[in-house]
Amino acid sequence: MKMTALRAAVLGALAMSQAHNLAWGADTTTNTAATSATSASADSGLGQVVVTGTGERQQYRQNATSSATRSETPLQELPQSVQVVSRQLIDDLAATRLADVLLYVSGVARQNNFGGLWDNYSIRGFSGSENGGMNILWNGFASNRGYAPPRDMANVESVDFLKGPAAALYGNSEPGGTINVVSKKPQFKSANALDLSIGTNNTYRSAVDSTGALNSEVAYRINAAMEHKGSMRDDVTSQREFLAPAFTWVLSDRTVLNYEGEFLRQKAPLDRGIVAVNGNPGVLPVSRFLGEPRDGDIKMENRNHLLTLEHRLDENWHVRTGVFHKDGSLDGFSTEASALQADNATLRRQRRYRDYSWHDTSLQAELGGKLQTGGIGHEVLVGTEIDWLTLDQRMLRINPSAAAPYAVNIYTPVYGQAQPTPLPNTDTSERQISTALYLQDQVSLSDRWKLLAGVRADSFRSTLNNWRSGATTRQDKSAVSPRLGLTYLITPAWSVYASASKSFRPNSGSDVQGNAFSPETARAAEAGLKFQSQDQRSGATLAVFDITKQNVLTTDPSNPSFSVAAGEVRSKGVELDANAKLGRHWRLTGNLAYTDAYVAKDNTLTVGARLVNVPRVSGSLLAVFEDVDAHGAPFGVGGGASYVGARTGDQAGSFRLPAYATARALAYWQFTPRMKLSLDVNNLFNKRYYTSSYNNLWIMPGDERNAMLALNVRF
Repeated sequence: MKMTALRAAVLGALAMSQAHNLAWGADTTTNTAATSATSASADSGLGQVVVTGTGERQQYRQNATSSATRSETPLQELPQSVQVVSRQLIDDLAATRLADVLLYVSGVARQNNFGGLWDNYSIRGFSGSENGGMNILWNGFASNRGYAPPRDMANVESVDFLKGPAAALYGNSEPGGTINVVSKKPQFKSANALDLSIGTNNTYRSAVDSTGALNSEVAYRINAAMEHKGSMRDDVTSQREFLAPAFTWVLSDRTVLNYEGEFLRQKAPLDRGIVAVNGNPGVLPVSRFLGEPRDGDIKMENRNHLLTLEHRLDENWHVRTGVFHKDGSLDGFSTEASALQADNATLRRQRRYRDYSWHDTSLQAELGGKLQTGGIGHEVLVGTEIDWLTLDQRMLRINPSAAAPYAVNIYTPVYGQAQPTPLPNTDTSERQISTALYLQDQVSLSDRWKLLAGVRADSFRSTLNNWRSGATTRQDKSAVSPRLGLTYLITPAWSVYASASKSFRPNSGSDVQGNAFSPETARAAEAGLKFQSQDQRSGATLAVFDITKQNVLTTDPSNPSFSVAAGEVRSKGVELDANAKLGRHWRLTGNLAYTDAYVAKDNTLTVGARLVNVPRVSGSLLAVFEDVDAHGAPFGVGGGASYVGARTGDQAGSFRLPAYATARALAYWQFTPRMKLSLDVNNLFNKRYYTSSYNNLWIMPGDERNAMLALNVRF
């Protein structure tokens, strides 16, 4: 989609929302067709793991999810720690990116994000590769293979964090956890909202959310956003345009067809952050930009399409099928730090040009249903999945010599010097195809004992063509990923669980003999205690875990220019997540995590070395108080704090990122039934901190104190 077309579509969506001029109403369904759609989606939704408008929005606690089992399962019965970030929490945090909610889930840490151009996080210490190592799903389909801009939250209903391995359902992934982003769904009752925001550093954003019925069988939803995002960083700003149309067609009282799309375009410079001087990242101001403004922006486009068909065979059995397609591109120049000279002032820089593109298609088909055998209840799921991925990467690069350095003084940088012309560096084309079959049985042994068993068999084939060298690397591997979990419901309020599972993730490249590496494999054990209040508005999960990952790439001791799949890393820890709605006035959420993630075996790294960017201790707390003023207008005030412990800044352990604590404040006033004014202030006390690093030359500082004022209008 061209820029002008996307801009017109976004503006058209905004105009459409204003033209409706309908009464403000909750996202609930009211007619027979709507009821059919809601029932089909709630009971079975390939990717449609949640339907908006079916629960109370003014609370953080979610009592069920379909992400963990692909069927609606109470959280209290799951033998797994699952944390659901609700739309209410997203709104309270004024979150516009996925990164904005991470601090409010235990054990999640930011990782190197390629200068802010895509999402990269670790869960329980594991993050995988930069382009798709950790599994990020969109409505149940893998969405982070290749490269894509950071996820926009305009059309997000909830974010489900599935702790531990999820390979038994979702295939190759990191063992620490999986994120499933659940989008807002069409509703048959009209509801429209317009958000206008203005913030510090010349940040502006407008967003629209419009839904309603086109006729008695078809409902639509359109989410759109336009944004100019400023920054505390010198010469760093970004632009984005986002459009997400969705349609639900009730073909019959048993069959529902759904389409969801996302179109995102972003322009932003590649910003590697600041450097550490003698291991100290606090020498330079956080605003210091060490790239080259004349390089301009990296341009990224991403397009998602999801089509699902759901059919109920009878009251117990259903079939679901879906096709997901994603394609996009990344294009542009960048100037990046390459070496800090001995004077600790002169920074040599490299210049690169990247031209990346990707195409990713997935097909899923499932049969699920309930049956009884000898008085024992079963909820059975059998499914198959086929994926095709094409990833083309072309890079030009130059790292000038000392005789003609492309350098700046880090204390007084002067931009605008002659720019070297990048030369051919990388030109590869990768083709992947994988097939899978998965089986799952949720067994109700009794009213109190619940068993979850599942297994998935994956077959993976890839071909990597290096067009510069003429070399071709082929890989043909398979893996089996089982999981087994048991839950005991002590009382309606308390339950305990234990589980064990395995996962895998293919390794890219080849060894010195040209043979493909064996996949990474992981095994995990977890046990926990869960609480849920009688009114189901408050709950908590306490979990302990132990995860070991093997076949991690490490240096070949007989040939240091190559790697072997012989490394091992391990993560052990304890996590606590809690949220509550107390009476009419208070809602709270908090978490605390201890994560011991370290190298257990390696040919070059020190055994016991901490994994990069993973704190031992982290936690957060957020509380909001709500009431009405003398005129009956609702208002709310709240605040919270987050803590992130010290982390190693690179895998060699040459420097550390210090621990930090930040505070936030928020307030809103709904001065009419249809208009709400809100204010959010982040990093309230202007604490200097660092979100992540890759090495001592690429350290990303956290935001200084910033504020966002927003007006929400519903009509």
